[in-house]
Amino acid sequence: MLNKNQFKLLQKLSLKKYRNELGLFVVEGKKSIIEFLKAGYKAKAIYATNAFSPHLVGHPLILVSPEELQRLSTLKHPDEGVAIFQQRERKEILQEGLILALDNVQDPGNLGTLIRLCDWFGIETLLCSEQTVDCYNPKVVQASMGSLSRVEVHYLPLEGFLATCALPVYVANLEGENLYTTTFPEDCVIVLGNEANGVSPEVAALANGAITIPRFGKLQQAESLNVAMAGGIIISKVKSKK
Repeated sequence: MLNKNQFKLLQKLSLKKYRNELGLFVVEGKKSIIEFLKAGYKAKAIYATNAFSPHLVGHPLILVSPEELQRLSTLKHPDEGVAIFQQRERKEILQEGLILALDNVQDPGNLGTLIRLCDWFGIETLLCSEQTVDCYNPKVVQASMGSLSRVEVHYLPLEGFLATCALPVYVANLEGENLYTTTFPEDCVIVLGNEANGVSPEVAALANGAITIPRFGKLQQAESLNVAMAGGIIISKVKSKK
């Protein structure tokens, strides 16, 4: 039988304040839990059903019924387990390869998708302004589908970093140069901005160039693209080296 303290801890970890204080975060679903374990994250507790438990030998397993799991989960249809993991110390930022930077991205689903894109395209470093949504937000973790376990996400004063960055910096905005006619160096930083306001003027002023995804529609009336969708298009082009 689960006790009140176990429920309270999971509820607390839905808030950034307590995630930061305790250095913990929540992962839901069998696949994602296994991904974090494989990546070497240390589990504080794993609440799992009998169907999942054989995969968790040697880890702090707490068996729960499907009904108890439903109470622990934030999902409508929970998938066999809910885990509490310790946050990991981030490595030093290496200024090499393609680095993605986010300026005040607020939507958890967008950040989770961008983390998955980084994982897919082999981008190891994701920089986030301090105003960007927390990568340990449960909705971000869920949207990243385990990719958060393999991508280094750093929160920092973005302007300060870019002001001293040794790599060329490109910001994405509607007034930039055509993405498809731009040649990118192998090592560079691509900055994507807030869903409503784009890249801030302060960050844009530090860039070496600006790029945009041209519109091909006959009416040319679509105002913008979803930031995660735009990120996928831009990263694919930069990685193609054409």
